[in-house]
Amino acid sequence: MAAKETTKKTTTAAVPAKKEKAPAKSKVLAKRELTSFSDAYRVKYVDEVRKGLQKRFGYTNVMRIPRIAKITINRGIGEATENPKVIDSSVEEIGLISGQKPIVTLAKKSIATFKIRKNAPVGVAVTLRGVRMYAFLEKLVTVVFERIRDFKGLSPKSFDGRGNYTFALKEQLVFPEISYDKVDKARGMSITITTTAQTDEECKALLEAFGVPFRQR
Repeated sequence: MAAKETTKKTTTAAVPAKKEKAPAKSKVLAKRELTSFSDAYRVKYVDEVRKGLQKRFGYTNVMRIPRIAKITINRGIGEATENPKVIDSSVEEIGLISGQKPIVTLAKKSIATFKIRKNAPVGVAVTLRGVRMYAFLEKLVTVVFERIRDFKGLSPKSFDGRGNYTFALKEQLVFPEISYDKVDKARGMSITITTTAQTDEECKALLEAFGVPFRQR
């Protein structure tokens, strides 16, 4: 009797497709979509501010009309040499405030008096342009200044003579993104608004057109 040949059917199980890992969320809101930032002040500049400045100063060339080029936020941290963790918390805070990841600034040279070595971290800084810049300016004018205790306006004497303006904030709690419970110490920052204005008068007029308040001399 002929032996029956049996054939084994082999089945191959379908291999499930590998799921791509979702990108980790950063603790600092540094990579928000640009669409989440307010565009109101950019539109305000195009529709109102630019026309007002041209009428006031009589510019014949539209390229001469002053505009804001960038806003720089800087925080020096002298205690970083003794407490390195303060750099991490400052990076997170400035990132939350600006919506952009800041860089850590390093000492350019050693200073024995302050126990600072060359290339040691001494602060954090971030430069805003475009949509983020206008959104940050809007937040300053409409939210932050109103939260400063006994605020009577910015000093009209802080222009640098080349159409730029710098002022300081004493603490980070004036920004709504910062939670009081997570702050171990009040730390301020300096903010520089760089413009294309050629004189302080033009720069002041530009900022006032956006609603930046200046106190009387």
